[in-house]
Amino acid sequence: QVQLVESGGGLVQPGGSLRLSCAASGSTFSIKTMGWYRQAPGKERELVADVISGGITTYSGNLKGRFTVSRDFDKNMVYLQMNSLKPEDTAVYYCGVRVFGTSGPPRYWGQGTQVTVSS
Repeated sequence: QVQLVESGGGLVQPGGSLRLSCAASGSTFSIKTMGWYRQAPGKERELVADVISGGITTYSGNLKGRFTVSRDFDKNMVYLQMNSLKPEDTAVYYCGVRVFGTSGPPRYWGQGTQVTVSS
């Protein structure tokens, strides 16, 4: 089992920045990929960005220019720096973990943190 706890969400004006953090605990040796997903009202949960165990990052669409994902392997943390935020970035952001020996969507999820971009 892997437990995930996110922090760092909140209300920000358009053009502002936020940094999300996610801490993993439990069977962290099993983690292959740590990343961020988001779910806006009425939409499906989607990948934002993730980091595989070798350090390779994956971003969704054209978010890479505004969002940066990073992972601290020693501390079992993953971060998401979000800049130039837009109202369409409003969503619940979830930390998700894939484990070795499995495929498909993340097996473990955090509780989610709300990000609201509004003036």
